[in-house]
Amino acid sequence: MTIDFQQDILSPVATDFAAMDQFINEGISSKVALVMSVSKHVVEAGGKRMRPIMCLLAAQACGETDLKRTQRLAAVIEMLHTATLVHDDVVDESNLRRGRPTANSTWNNQTAVLVGDFLIARSFDLLVDLNNMTLLKEFSTGTCEIAEGEVLQLQAQHQPDTTEETYLSIIHGKTSRLFQLATEGAALLADKPEYRDALKRYAGHFGNAFQIIDDILDYTSDAETLGKNIGDDLMEGKPTLPLISALAKTTGDDHKVVYNSIATGGLDDLERVIKIVHESGALDYCRERAHEETQNALDALNILPDSAARNALYHLAQLALDRIQ
Repeated sequence: MTIDFQQDILSPVATDFAAMDQFINEGISSKVALVMSVSKHVVEAGGKRMRPIMCLLAAQACGETDLKRTQRLAAVIEMLHTATLVHDDVVDESNLRRGRPTANSTWNNQTAVLVGDFLIARSFDLLVDLNNMTLLKEFSTGTCEIAEGEVLQLQAQHQPDTTEETYLSIIHGKTSRLFQLATEGAALLADKPEYRDALKRYAGHFGNAFQIIDDILDYTSDAETLGKNIGDDLMEGKPTLPLISALAKTTGDDHKVVYNSIATGGLDDLERVIKIVHESGALDYCRERAHEETQNALDALNILPDSAARNALYHLAQLALDRIQ
């Protein structure tokens, strides 16, 4: 079946989603005009807002009917996500994100870093208002792990010997952890601790699949579709799963080309690397892993009572996977 984002995923929480936007706008208000302009620029460049949608759906799947407090939590999630993107763009020296100029290229690195700091601080400011100590603790720990994931990624740059295990640790921090905070946070706020673990597992596996799929798309789509320049990861010597897998599946010259491309970065051998990744069966392996992670995510939802929101979470995981079908 073809999954329609509006109909099959967003519709159960559409009104709450619109209300959440209001919280985001309030959240980025600041008496410093530059902070507001930059925050506004970055928040408006947002993508599908999957994390806040997942948060709202998780609350509904837990049986929550009044999502007023969850709207605030979803806004916190989106602001945290935005902050990490702003900092990522500075670290990666990116000029474009989703086809729009980044904060660091529009203003400068200093401004972008400080506004990213503001957004993180502001998220916690809003989180305190929810007056839930367990939630606050989970978010504090989770945010540390997100930062650690980014540092791990930095450490792995230009390291061709990076294992799949290290790669999974990196994507757990940089991608999956925030999805987990979105769903687990919703269960905590709804006071449904019995669903906390299942929703955390769903989001963790979903995040892993999502990142693996992103890394596959690096090799199968053009810059326009992806919204970032193909070869960016290679340029920075980031050992993503397609490359780790290609190294495991090749010998001789092919192995050397991929190994050196990660070690030195740069795009001298870009065409050759893309060819090797395609021909070595690396992408098939990555697709298999993405399918496994998605299945694990779907299985985790079984404990939740049947509802439109649970079905929407189901569809969300399948929609992510459809990008590589």
